[in-house]
Amino acid sequence: MGSDNSSMRSPLPLSVVVCTRNRLDKLQRCVAALLAATASHDWELVIVDNASADGTGAYLEWLRLKQLNRPRILAVAEPRVGLAAARNAGWRSAAGEIVAFTDDDCYVAADYLDSIVQVFDEDARLGFLSGRILLFDSGDYPITINQSEQRREFSPFRFIAAGAVQGANLAFRRNILERIGGFDERLGAGTPFPSEDIDAAAAALWSGAHGVYDPRPLVYHHHGRRTPREVRRLMRRYDAGRGAYYAKYIGQPATRRSYLKAWLRSIARDCLKGMPHRPMRELAAGLRFAAGRAQERARAH
Repeated sequence: MGSDNSSMRSPLPLSVVVCTRNRLDKLQRCVAALLAATASHDWELVIVDNASADGTGAYLEWLRLKQLNRPRILAVAEPRVGLAAARNAGWRSAAGEIVAFTDDDCYVAADYLDSIVQVFDEDARLGFLSGRILLFDSGDYPITINQSEQRREFSPFRFIAAGAVQGANLAFRRNILERIGGFDERLGAGTPFPSEDIDAAAAALWSGAHGVYDPRPLVYHHHGRRTPREVRRLMRRYDAGRGAYYAKYIGQPATRRSYLKAWLRSIARDCLKGMPHRPMRELAAGLRFAAGRAQERARAH
């Protein structure tokens, strides 16, 4: 198993990237749903093994040998632990003009592949797309989903709120990923700041691209969180991710005013709701992220 250079392969309309780490059972169900989806165009599946130790590598080798290149399946190894690093390895190895990302605990709807391409084909300006996310198991907490059936557009050079798009159902034109340099590897699962998805969307917008939430591309999220303790732990991590995301864009002159204004409004709303703990965690995480960036710049000089 190894990385492949997309520049050596013929371009495709669509690549779907799934990153995985030690969740073989869920990955197998995720892949089964993708391979069962209908497609009226060529596409490829890129699976990134992010340093798994549970037999994932053997499964990917079996999968590669079993398939008859319809679709073609590419297995990529990324030893650096972190979702952003894994996603970067995936899209850089992909051949698709559109690169879609879903998670290894998600199952795509039967028309997911065609829906992704259809939304991009309808609007040549579109740089990225976020789709609908529903619970797979009604016994799981209704978190990390987006059930809205209303289309929503995101304009260039505008603030986009954390949570407006989610990495479980997210797609970009390849040229936009190239323009923004992919995902920020200081963010995302595997780091203290899980926000690489909204950060990439923001980077696309501030590079001049248009974005959209469209409910047609649909995935079902099987996250398995059922206890209040699990939910609280996840929400604390998301608070840290939001803080780093806001701090990053407040630190940039072109985006400072928009993000500072939006963050102050968010802090005020949370305090009025009696939830001061959330902005406090955001602020603490933002300061940690900013301090880390300052250290990086100091080392660079």
